[in-house]
Amino acid sequence: MTESSTLSQEEISKLISSLLQKQGTWVDWGRSCKILQKAGYSAVQIFEETGFQASQQNLIMVAASVYESLEKYQASEDILRYYQGPKSDILHELRILNQENRLAAAEVAKQKSLELDEVHDMAKAFQEFCLISQLPEGFTKTPGDAVAYQCWKRARQKKDLQERSRLIAKGLRFAASPSARELLERLLIDFTVVTSKSAPLLPVYRLEQEEQMSRIVPLLSTKEEFATVSSPERKEPFGVVSVNLSGSFVSLPGWPVIIKALDPVALLFNSQELPQKSYSKSEIVLVVVDRSSVDWEDKSYFLSEVDGNMQIAWYPESPPNTILGKLLLVLRPKNILDEDNISQPWQMDD
Repeated sequence: MTESSTLSQEEISKLISSLLQKQGTWVDWGRSCKILQKAGYSAVQIFEETGFQASQQNLIMVAASVYESLEKYQASEDILRYYQGPKSDILHELRILNQENRLAAAEVAKQKSLELDEVHDMAKAFQEFCLISQLPEGFTKTPGDAVAYQCWKRARQKKDLQERSRLIAKGLRFAASPSARELLERLLIDFTVVTSKSAPLLPVYRLEQEEQMSRIVPLLSTKEEFATVSSPERKEPFGVVSVNLSGSFVSLPGWPVIIKALDPVALLFNSQELPQKSYSKSEIVLVVVDRSSVDWEDKSYFLSEVDGNMQIAWYPESPPNTILGKLLLVLRPKNILDEDNISQPWQMDD
């Protein structure tokens, strides 16, 4: 046990003893468990020394807090006495309501002698009802009318007369205002079914492949930019970038070679400037290089500086000129129809 700075060992022993002997009401037990936990006792330690299981401790501590909110809003002695009986589970259900609404719900639960599941439904209905920006006409902001409104709304949507009648009867049992009762009673002679509207499905997608994750890289045009422009920082999980720099940028698919690059940048070249003249026509291509990879190897192409100009080349041996970065890929512009393979119909769109 962690020593408490506010409780003496004697005070802690008294609390343990009172719980062990179950002195007082469940409200006292809940308050004692809360004090002990604040004093450094874990739920397991309290269980070992008092027999109160962790789940029971949690229930009575929460219910005791609800009970204290009834006291704060000056609940009658009759109400307080009623809930001092074995009603901790009932008050536990009211925890989802704000302190002001708990008293109103507690009064209805006592007045109608509600069972646990009925209190659960009433608390949920009242919580949802209080979130409506404009109260439905004919219903007041009370726990009873909240349940009545829920039953009225559902009953109007039911074709099955038995289910419809059950909801109307439940609503009439809870209705707190004459206007709410009148609206429910009208349903006994008006059998019009109001079709409910369902909210559309959220357009939820999941990124399944790296290619679906784009990467923003600087698009450079001069040797000076190559040395000065920084790559934007990516923040996971969506690759968000914050760009406070001027200049141009290009979005590239999340191909592995792009994602793995530490410092990729892009440049525009004419296809005829590339080492292998394999293109049938001259076109502008996007060259992507990694500025962090400047160590020569004979299995890659590199961007280097030759006579003040930048060029892509392959070197069988370590070159004398400065390596600016390793070539990652050459990206050709989008082309719906590949003219070099026009004779192959399977490459054509329908």
